[in-house]
Amino acid sequence: MWKQFIGKLSWKAMKSSSGGGGGGGAGSLLAKTPPALPSSRENGAAGKPSASPPSPLAGAGAEVRSREEAFIQKVNICCAVYDFSDRGKDSPEKERKRQMLMSLVDCIGAAEEPLTETMIAACVRMFAANLFRVFPPKVRSGTTASETEEDEPFFDPSWYHLQVVYEFLLRFVTSSLVDAKVARKYVDSSFVSKLLDLFDSDDPRERDCLKTILHRIYGKFMGNRPFIRKAVSNIFYRFVFETDHHNGIAELLEVFGSVISGFAKPLKEEHKLFLWKALIPLHKPKSVGVYLPQLTYCITQFIEKEPKLAGTVIRGLLKYWPVTNSQKEMMFLGELEEVLELTDMAEFQKCMVPLFRRIASCLNSSHFQVAERALFLWNNEHLFDMISQNRQVILPIIYPALERNTRCHWNQSVLNVTMNVRKMFHDMDERLLLTCQNNFEEEEEKRAATEERRRLMWEQLERSAAHGYHQPVIATDVSFPPPPSSARLVAPTVT
Repeated sequence: MWKQFIGKLSWKAMKSSSGGGGGGGAGSLLAKTPPALPSSRENGAAGKPSASPPSPLAGAGAEVRSREEAFIQKVNICCAVYDFSDRGKDSPEKERKRQMLMSLVDCIGAAEEPLTETMIAACVRMFAANLFRVFPPKVRSGTTASETEEDEPFFDPSWYHLQVVYEFLLRFVTSSLVDAKVARKYVDSSFVSKLLDLFDSDDPRERDCLKTILHRIYGKFMGNRPFIRKAVSNIFYRFVFETDHHNGIAELLEVFGSVISGFAKPLKEEHKLFLWKALIPLHKPKSVGVYLPQLTYCITQFIEKEPKLAGTVIRGLLKYWPVTNSQKEMMFLGELEEVLELTDMAEFQKCMVPLFRRIASCLNSSHFQVAERALFLWNNEHLFDMISQNRQVILPIIYPALERNTRCHWNQSVLNVTMNVRKMFHDMDERLLLTCQNNFEEEEEKRAATEERRRLMWEQLERSAAHGYHQPVIATDVSFPPPPSSARLVAPTVT
C-alpha cells in the first residue's frame, strides 16, 4: 500500500512540474521525494550487473524513510489554515488542501504498516492546527440554548474542510496501526482538554463528530479516562453555577451514558460523587429540556448499577424541583416516574413522605397539565403497588389535595382523573379513606374558625381606626397566649 502511495505522490509531483506554474502547491513539495534506484540496464550496454548492488536492508530503510517523508509532507501541507468567511478567497488552495486531506484519509484507512512516532506527531499537530480555534463572538447572543439549537441553528462555513479533518481524526483514533502507547504522548491531557472545549460549538454537525471521537478516545486511551471524567465534571460545574450556557451538554451526556453503563460493580466512590455533584445539579438550569432525555438515561444507568442510589436521586430531584415553571415541572414528573420504576421498597420508604408532599402540591396546581401528569402516576403498576403497601402513610398526605380538586378545580379532565384516583383508594381501604375524610373535615372546620376570628379582628381594627387611635382594641374572642404572670411592666427610666 505504501509503495502505491509513494508512486502516486511521485506521479503527482511529475505532473505538477510538467504542467507549469504551481511552484507553491503540493506538487512542488512532493517532487522532492528521492528518485528510484537505477536498473541494471542503465549500468552498461552489455547489461552487466552492478559492481556494488545495494543491500536489501538499506533499500528497506530508504523506502521507510521515503514513505515517512512523503506522508509528513502531505500532513504539513494540510496544516495551512484558510479564511472561510469569504468563499472566493484562496479557492484553489482550499480545494488542493481538501483533496490532500481526502487522500490522507484513504491512506490511513488502507495502510498495512504501522505509523511511526514522527508520523503520529505530525498528525496530531495537524489536528490541533485545524480544529482548535476560538469561536466567533456573534454566536454568543442573549438567547437560550434551546432557542439557539431549535430555532436558529448555526452552520460553520468551514465545515467543508473540518468534516474531512474530523474523518481523518476518527480514522486515526480507531486505526489498529496507531500504537496507543506512542500516541498517548501526543493525545495528552492538553489535547483532550482543547477537544472538549470544542463541544461548545454552535454547529450541531461538529458536536456530533466530537461525540463519536471522544467515545473512541475514552475507549482506546485508558490512561486518559480519569482526566476526561474530571474535565467533563468541570464543564458541568461551570455550566450550572457560572455561565448557564453550553451547546454540548446533550452530546457529553450521551457519551457518558455509554461510559456509565460500563462501570464495574460495586460502584466506586468517585462515580457516586459524579452522580451527586455533577449530574443531579444539571436539573437546575432553565434549559434542562434540551438534554433531559440524555440526563435521565445516565441517572437510570446509575440506579440499575446500584439500586440504593434511587433515594439519593429522588432527594436530588426534590432539591431542584421547579416552583414557578410549569413546563419544567412536567419534565420532572416524567423523570420521577422513570426513577420510581427502578426504586425498591426500602429506598421508597425512606423518601416517600417528602416525595408525596411535593406530589400533593402538584395535584393542586392551577396548571391543568401539571395536575393531570401528577395524577397519571397512579397508572404505573409498580408505583401503585408501593403506594398500596404504604397507604397508611401516603393517603393522609394525599387526601386533602384530592378533596380540594374535587371541590374547586376548574378543569374537568383533572376532576375526572381525581375521582378515579379517589375511587382507587376507596377500593383499596375504605375505612382508612373515611378516617382521612373525617380528619379533613375537622381540619377544614378549624381553618374556617381561624379565618372567621381573623376577619372579626380586622373589622375591630378598622372600626377603631375610624374613631381614632386612642381607643384600645378589645378582641375578647381572639385567643392569644397570655403573658406569664411573673412578668412585670417596668417603666423606662428618664434621665
